[in-house]
Amino acid sequence: MKVQVEAPDSALRADVVTKLRTAGINAVDRPFQVPVVVAAADTVGRAIRSCPQPYRTGDYRLLVLADAFDPADVSFALRAGVRAMLSITSEPEKLAAAVHATNQSEGRMPSEVLLKLLHSRVAGNPVSTPSPCPLTPRQTAVLTLMADGHPNVAIATALSCSEHTVKNVIYDMMMRLQVNNRAHAVARAIRAGLI
Repeated sequence: MKVQVEAPDSALRADVVTKLRTAGINAVDRPFQVPVVVAAADTVGRAIRSCPQPYRTGDYRLLVLADAFDPADVSFALRAGVRAMLSITSEPEKLAAAVHATNQSEGRMPSEVLLKLLHSRVAGNPVSTPSPCPLTPRQTAVLTLMADGHPNVAIATALSCSEHTVKNVIYDMMMRLQVNNRAHAVARAIRAGLI
């Protein structure tokens, strides 16, 4: 099996690649050509931010390795399409099992992380969902046309721009709204009164 490894610094990336290799999994440097992406950093949020935007759209299977699992970061990661999370200090065998589970779209999370998340919600401190930032006029126009069911080609024609521009606007807008797909973007925007 082959995976892509993303990390904010080269030493951490090299450490993860070594662990993967020990477990019989090869890391490749061909972005966007493997189904599983391993993102590693000291925190869950930083690991996700180390990934290029296309990895955060839900089309790739993300496995996050981190030292700290803040409930708000974990909640954000799950909304961003992360399938599994694991401690960065995990043994190669555990890492390999998590990679295979992620490839099969199975969710995995350390029990202490689940307990923290549950405790945070039970204690009356629900993990806050950040309110979406205001959208640019172009993002609002694209989102309104998306809500009406128009495909990218029709949106590009209506706004007199290229389909590539529409795709870029959608990626930026989805990141700003912290959503996984078009339907989620429309729903969040309607609930927040953005469209």
